[in-house]
Amino acid sequence: MTIAIGADHAGFELKEELKTFAEKLGHDVADLGAHEYNALDDYPDFAAAVAMEVAAERASKGILICGSGVGASIAANKVVGVRAAVCCEPYSAHQGVEHDDMNVVVVGSRVTGIEVAKEIIASFLRAEFSGEDRHVRRLNKVLKIESLSLEGKK
Repeated sequence: MTIAIGADHAGFELKEELKTFAEKLGHDVADLGAHEYNALDDYPDFAAAVAMEVAAERASKGILICGSGVGASIAANKVVGVRAAVCCEPYSAHQGVEHDDMNVVVVGSRVTGIEVAKEIIASFLRAEFSGEDRHVRRLNKVLKIESLSLEGKK
């Protein structure tokens, strides 16, 4: 599976470790930056890059890292077709995929240690959308909200 990964300066070090970890799990990883530490870079740039790769289906899933995870999550969710969430533990990472078809996981580097982050990523990457009727019904309602939001901008 191809995974898009990105992080701002706050998540740069953790991104490097998680990229290697995902590769060891057997995934192809597209590193969309930052490619070097730059204290002046901005999380929306990396969130947009990862989200657009996932939305265009050039990557199956995405991983984002910023300081708290909140900013990158908000930015990624602005891209149509992306369902991103901050996860602080592994249960939410796999449940978000299984029940909500989450396709981008976001980790806060300043609030999540490396071992927990690895558990989150492993859970996220192993998980698959269940396709159960109740989950499909709920996902369709979320997609309807997204659709209505787009219509309201015209």
